[in-house]
Amino acid sequence: MYLFDIDGTLLLSGGVGSRAINRVFDERFGAKGVMDQVSPSGKTDEVIFQECAAIGLSRALSADELTELIEAYLPLLVEGMAQSPGFRLMPHVEPCLDFLSSHQSLLGIATGNVELAAAAKLQRAGLKERFHFGGYGSDSPIRSELVAKAMERGAEVSERSIRPEEFVVVGDTVYDIEAGHACGARVIAVATGHVSAERLAAARPDALFETLEELPEWHAAHFALS
Repeated sequence: MYLFDIDGTLLLSGGVGSRAINRVFDERFGAKGVMDQVSPSGKTDEVIFQECAAIGLSRALSADELTELIEAYLPLLVEGMAQSPGFRLMPHVEPCLDFLSSHQSLLGIATGNVELAAAAKLQRAGLKERFHFGGYGSDSPIRSELVAKAMERGAEVSERSIRPEEFVVVGDTVYDIEAGHACGARVIAVATGHVSAERLAAARPDALFETLEELPEWHAAHFALS
């Protein structure tokens, strides 16, 4: 059972999320360019918003402020994705998902995006119907906890008990690797995002690929094909 990260693993939005967050902080607080100093790769939305607040406001957001800002951010994200010339799928995503689906692999999501943002990105990419469950930044700001929630939901969907090592987390950051291993899952890292292959290798994933083109062969070597 596979759990895919979204940004940098399945797709790139072309900077839409960062622009939307900058606009929200500017319109609400007059804090400009907060995302210019934040690296979002592998982080949950809550962590990203709080880092922006620390930079732009020199304080943390309250729970109510965080909720309000994310609610303001979501329509800007959807609007931006519809217009973004940089929105694109990562290499070999669709053939990889086709292969896994044809071999009866249930596919899930494990992403730092809140659930509505994840759904919007997958819908824009034409991938939403391929995934049956997920764990999201709206479940927890801690990456390992949202991966654990995705695993819990995957077991519910499959209607059977699933050992942690039967899950494979696929992501493009060190955070994906650490969270997957913390939950007892196997981890495949893909060097398609903003993290170098050398840095990913140092975090010791179970496999490291240049692109998702290599995943079907790995699957065939590690799972009995049906």
